[in-house]
Amino acid sequence: MSEARRRGAGVEAAARTHLLRAGLAEVAANAGYRLGELDLVMRDGDTVVFVEVRYRASADYGGGAESVDRGKRRRIVRAAQLFLLQHPALAEDFCRFDVVDASGDPESPDFTWYRDAFRVDDA
Repeated sequence: MSEARRRGAGVEAAARTHLLRAGLAEVAANAGYRLGELDLVMRDGDTVVFVEVRYRASADYGGGAESVDRGKRRRIVRAAQLFLLQHPALAEDFCRFDVVDASGDPESPDFTWYRDAFRVDDA
């Protein structure tokens, strides 16, 4: 595993812990599809939450949340649709798309959590 992948996996694990402590429940992690990947799938009450975790060591080129451009949003939405097709029990629930922006030390990152960061119509 490359250093970047190892760092990314660590940051995603820390983000998962952060969200669990905030009261969300884990459904899945790293659900990969040909069209895209879902970093985390969580539940917030009766809402299915698709979470994109973005880490930037430096804000020189903008924060991690800013890197979730239209193309990335489109891939996340498509992956979410495939996930829901595979998990029909969740398909009728309200869904939202969150972004967790991680920064600072990758061993102990700081998080900014953007709830409802974008909608399907934004993709």
